Amino acid sequence: MTTLTTFKTTFALLLFQQIIFAQETKKGTTVPQYTIENCVNHFELDKAKQTKVGYQYWFADKDFTQENTLKMSIVEPGKSTHAPHHHPEEEFFYILEGSASFFLDGKTVVVGPNTSLYCPPNAEHGISNAGNTNLKYLVIKKDLR
Repeated sequence: MTTLTTFKTTFALLLFQQIIFAQETKKGTTVPQYTIENCVNHFELDKAKQTKVGYQYWFADKDFTQENTLKMSIVEPGKSTHAPHHHPEEEFFYILEGSASFFLDGKTVVVGPNTSLYCPPNAEHGISNAGNTNLKYLVIKKDLR
């Protein structure tokens, strides 16, 4: 067997293995039945979760999606959802409205709407409202179940 053929065969086997493992679910968990009715999620304030600093609305959570979660956070002026922290999951923020103070590994920047912020795995990070109106942003987080 040539080196190229060996490489192709090994690559195909690894790819096949990844596809099989990606399709497996944990024992005891059920896979949701995805329909047009539950795959379209319109924001409804009365279904939002009240927090100490505003509220959160989950467009997709770890009980519905297989890898990522998506929520919208609304934070009142001068507040933050929690102190800077770190976790093994990567996280991605997208600022919709307001002014955000973003802390990442010892440095801070202030950004406005239509700005994305990425947090690598295990990086210390935090986000707070740096303005005088509500801060509205989306959070996408990898679910490492």
